[in-house]
Amino acid sequence: MLRVAMLSKWHVHAEGYAKMIRQSGKAEVAAVWDDDPVRGARFAASLESPYCEDLDALLARDDIDAVVCCAPTTQHTDILIRAARAGKHIFTEKALAPTVEECLKIKEAIEAAGVTFVISFPQRGRPVVQFARRMLAEGQFGRVTLVRMRDAHSGVSGHWLPDYWFEKDDAAGGAMMDLGCHPMYLLAYLCGAPLRVSGLFTAPFGKPVDENAVAIAEFAGGTIGVAETSFDSYSSPQTLEIYGTDGTLIAHGDDDVRFASRHISSAVKDFIKPTLPAARPQPLIQFLDACVNGTGAPQELNIDAAIALTELLENAYLSNETNRIVHC
Repeated sequence: MLRVAMLSKWHVHAEGYAKMIRQSGKAEVAAVWDDDPVRGARFAASLESPYCEDLDALLARDDIDAVVCCAPTTQHTDILIRAARAGKHIFTEKALAPTVEECLKIKEAIEAAGVTFVISFPQRGRPVVQFARRMLAEGQFGRVTLVRMRDAHSGVSGHWLPDYWFEKDDAAGGAMMDLGCHPMYLLAYLCGAPLRVSGLFTAPFGKPVDENAVAIAEFAGGTIGVAETSFDSYSSPQTLEIYGTDGTLIAHGDDDVRFASRHISSAVKDFIKPTLPAARPQPLIQFLDACVNGTGAPQELNIDAAIALTELLENAYLSNETNRIVHC
């Protein structure tokens, strides 16, 4: 049984991760740490696990095999480097860190320690994303001209996100640094490395961080990628659109999916409802399996994938702040 320490309850997914660990049958929550003692103690009590106020003391324990980091994004670099140096396997919330420079320091520590690292990119395992990736590999879209992804909710306009979610010193950004990670890491997954990036962020409700954001990136071959996100959208479906010279995919979630390709359809504009593959296991489950079986991180969830996301995020924020296109 893998023994896991939960590092902070700051992130809104911390409770869900702890529940997943306990229900996995592969691991247990052996301890909890949080830089907020009150929050940490309450979280530990809810899990019937001990709370440890001293992070270094926790990481030094022999009865801790791995950590799940749900700390503020701006704390990731320090915490993850300390965890790696202590020989603990690492699962972390996205984004890995606010800058590529910080990410590279984390990578150096992870590789030096030889520990397993996995980042939480759950949407890479979605059925429609796996289908799209296969169709791209098979050339069913021909020359891809545009990939558009949108992930948005009403966290600000609906007044249900906590106030601390907008503290830039902790979160490192707003909608794009949080929810926008999903369309950004999907762009990297489907399109590769960006050539240049442009970002436009606004805050219609006056929050100190971006609430409404769009990033546009150019990829090899002239493909344009568009990542949209917002905390101010009512009932906005997770949208994936891919347009090419030979094919089109339009998906709202994993149930409303339409696909057309001149290579498989009788007419160019004939759309079909494709048979989608099964969803992949959640990244945390893949992490637990990798630790237990010693198989290493899945490529699509590894440290280089994490760095690729930060590259897009960092350049999009820089573009918005400087009012210019950023070349990668």
